[in-house]
Amino acid sequence: MPQQNLKRVSLMLREDQYSKIHESGINLSGLIRDLIDDYLSDFKITLSVTEETRELYDLIISNTGSNDEDLEQYLKDSLKLLLRDKIKNMQSLEKELLKK
Repeated sequence: MPQQNLKRVSLMLREDQYSKIHESGINLSGLIRDLIDDYLSDFKITLSVTEETRELYDLIISNTGSNDEDLEQYLKDSLKLLLRDKIKNMQSLEKELLKK
């Protein structure tokens, strides 16, 4: 990626956020730039998951040489199943409402 000009900004963090960032040694500027790029991208999503799911993701991705592109087909399949389940639930709800 070509060198890009950077702008300095002021940022307010909660004390607990600052402590975790500081203790972990994370490059806060790099993290924020990556998060902004992800947020502004037309083709990236961010999911909030449980600790168990995150650990499973890290374990599988790091030990299989997989990446997010490999995961995408499974995510699409899961989203289709989710939609199917939601439609089924809504149809059941509709049947119940029509009985009344």
